[in-house]
Amino acid sequence: MGQPRIGAIILAAGKGTRLKSELPKVLHPILGRPMLAYVFDACREAGVEALIGVVGHGRDQVVDAFSDATDVQWVDQTEQLGTGHAAMVCRDAFKDRFDHVFVLCGDGPLIRAETLATVLKRHLSEGMAGTLATAELEDATGYGRITRDAKGALTGIVEHRDCTPAQLKIREVNPSYYCFSVPEFLVALGQLKPNNVKNEYYITDCIGLMLGAGHKVDAITAVPPDDIYSINSRRDLALVNRVMRDRINARWMDNGVTIVDPQTTWIDARATIGVDTVIEPFSVIMGAARIGRECHIGPFARLDGDEIADGSRVVGAAGALA
Repeated sequence: MGQPRIGAIILAAGKGTRLKSELPKVLHPILGRPMLAYVFDACREAGVEALIGVVGHGRDQVVDAFSDATDVQWVDQTEQLGTGHAAMVCRDAFKDRFDHVFVLCGDGPLIRAETLATVLKRHLSEGMAGTLATAELEDATGYGRITRDAKGALTGIVEHRDCTPAQLKIREVNPSYYCFSVPEFLVALGQLKPNNVKNEYYITDCIGLMLGAGHKVDAITAVPPDDIYSINSRRDLALVNRVMRDRINARWMDNGVTIVDPQTTWIDARATIGVDTVIEPFSVIMGAARIGRECHIGPFARLDGDEIADGSRVVGAAGALA
């Protein structure tokens, strides 16, 4: 047998009503890039060979924003009837194309490739029909709880509103990172039924259907708590920007860049910086700026896509070369 074919379905059809914006939810920028771009990149780095983007609200804007992404196939979800329905509408796009598929949300830009790789490795090595990654939170309010039997085996996912008092004490939650074997997934999708007054279909029900059919389904605690933030409001957007800022700054510091005050330094995800460069407080580096080696940036510098030669000094709000 050859290598398994791995795909990913990314749910990106939501309107994001609480953002109160004309811009489609998944196009709101996180450190200069649309949040959806981070999800796509994590999938690619984890070994996904092609992506299926499920789009609805602002469909043309989303597709146009990723016009150069040749590995993405777009599928329209004209009615938003839940996460299960989103997977149902793209069955024809994946049923004969992949052996296994991730199902992920497009509004979770903090997702990491290494988490997906961990899930995929476990999924393939154990011959699972379904594998989900979970997180453990001090405050699990609002999240579906992972239930297990006395031996620790997965028994299901219970939504917060349906939890018993005992289940509300469970700290292991479902952040919606799924990997499915395509044959079993197709059967489960065909059995989905709307389960509430909104007439919506939920991907979580596929887990219960697979377990009920006797298939192997597992949940592994693999998601760091900070990674599960999804974006539903402008406050969430600000929070995720801060988390991504810290992550990007840490990466540059680990690669030989001095950032004097990471809390007041904002670096676009597309920027590049050479070793032994020093970035002073209150500096903002926007766009695909290219900063050479041994530069001195700031304080109070603002760059926007600029190219800075090795050994240069940039000062002041206007980003003037010293």
